[in-house]
Amino acid sequence: MASFEETFTQPKTTVPKKSSGIIGYDVPDGVDIRGRYDPEFSKILTRGALQFVASLQREFRNHIKYAMECRREAKMRYNNGGLPGFDPTTKYIREGEWVCAPVPEAVADRRVEITGPVDRKMVIDALNSRAKVFMADFEDALSPSWENLMRGQINLRDAVNRTITFQDQARNKVYKLNDQTATLFVRPRGWHLPEAHIFIDGEPATGCLVDFGLYFFHNYANFRKAQGQGSGPFFYLPKMEHSREARIWNNVFERAEKWVRIEKGSIRATALIETLPAVFQMNEILYELRDHSVGLNCGRWDYIFSYIKTFQGHPDRVLPDRTQVGMAQHFMRSYSDLLIHTCHKRGVHAMGGMAAHIPIRDDPAANEAALELVRKDKLREVMAGHDGTWVTHPGLVPACMEVFTNNMGNSPNQIHSMKRQDASILDEEDLLQRPRGVCTLECLRLNTRVGIQYLEAWLTGLGCVPLYNFMEEAAAAEISRVQNWQWLKYGAELDGDGLGVKVNLDLFGRVVEEEMARIEREVGKEKFKKGMYKVACKLFTGQCSAPVLDDFMTLDAYNNIVIHHPIGSSRL
Repeated sequence: MASFEETFTQPKTTVPKKSSGIIGYDVPDGVDIRGRYDPEFSKILTRGALQFVASLQREFRNHIKYAMECRREAKMRYNNGGLPGFDPTTKYIREGEWVCAPVPEAVADRRVEITGPVDRKMVIDALNSRAKVFMADFEDALSPSWENLMRGQINLRDAVNRTITFQDQARNKVYKLNDQTATLFVRPRGWHLPEAHIFIDGEPATGCLVDFGLYFFHNYANFRKAQGQGSGPFFYLPKMEHSREARIWNNVFERAEKWVRIEKGSIRATALIETLPAVFQMNEILYELRDHSVGLNCGRWDYIFSYIKTFQGHPDRVLPDRTQVGMAQHFMRSYSDLLIHTCHKRGVHAMGGMAAHIPIRDDPAANEAALELVRKDKLREVMAGHDGTWVTHPGLVPACMEVFTNNMGNSPNQIHSMKRQDASILDEEDLLQRPRGVCTLECLRLNTRVGIQYLEAWLTGLGCVPLYNFMEEAAAAEISRVQNWQWLKYGAELDGDGLGVKVNLDLFGRVVEEEMARIEREVGKEKFKKGMYKVACKLFTGQCSAPVLDDFMTLDAYNNIVIHHPIGSSRL
């Protein structure tokens, strides 16, 4: 995996047409803000907040670099034929009789959680959705432009302060928070992502430390009063591959608690198990976070993406159509069952996966059929022992809440009632079993269509995109990309629709051409012309056909949304 410094190209630079007086952020020594100056942003990028972020960056940057180097070494092992597995040196942790700190009352009941970007109206709608939790997302559901990141921080500050409103001019309607709202969790970016608009000591800041640091600094006190019942703030932690990465987060939390003089263990976080290596580290991740943990989550779409990425050098592990890789596959069911057993043994929540369906308003029959699939999936989760689940649309909250409530009753969770001891015997063979299924031309087409359209939206500022009755985030585009790459690399045979042909560059080229024409018909010529579909197509197809698989599509695409302004920082 190339480092950001190796892949980052010179960003676009915008020069202000006119300036008067002093323009710029008041920054501490060693900090350089290269994003656009805005008076509202300056209320987030205060000297104190930037000092806090800089202190985190300086204390932990070498630990982060080491963790990323360890990822690269693990990738080399897998590419050379190795398999992930349980670490024999940490067997004592897996077999030990320890538990995490007690779950705070404020987050005991998490039976339905809604996720979404930090867009202002989305924040209001999600908090008002009657879900138990809203996970505000700086990661997969957000295109990390400077504007999106800063406005997202403003929106969360206003939400915590309960001053957030949104005026819809077209509908002449003002949106505001209800008296009762969901509890707010925040998901920062992963360890691998930089923040190229903020430089600290001459290098880009770590994106997740910027997201976490700015939000925590401005909101910890009011959040603990208004939502946390004396605990919090609460977070979701993405994309970890090893417990050493959880250890960094734990140390970040302890450093933050000391900085503002709150009790150790106040900050709580749920770690997403969404990479294949991490499934073998679940006990170890919880152990490192045991004073700050409130569970693990099955990030199943990213998990499928990670399965392909981990086995990119294994021609015997070509994944079938992604639509066939559901929770009925043995390796996926084993992952979910072992997560439940591990969490409940350690006294914390085991959260289920995402329901990405969105209401089909113009077809009631199709909408009801889609809802029935969601209900069945959520029934499987609650019966397996999950304590809650994820949705992306407020319209799914009532149906999912009903399924969990009907099966959990008045209990806020199943931590003590569903130990799933039967899952304790699951081993590497269960977790790595090859998925069964076929490859089809239709999947190649769908992957291409979804990947290009998502990337186009991401390049134009949207990270959460409705496509074909699903609310797609980066994970869907990543699955599309890596599956196309894998099928091209190993010449997958399209045996599922009777074609019997193998995927090659000629076939892929024809599919791309035909799917671009279809996209133009679906979105309309005017939107297609004004959009960035051709740029997205070039980026997406280039990554699908590259000789070496990029670790993340968004690392390469990030260069297209970074805009540096020469007037950003000042020292007043």
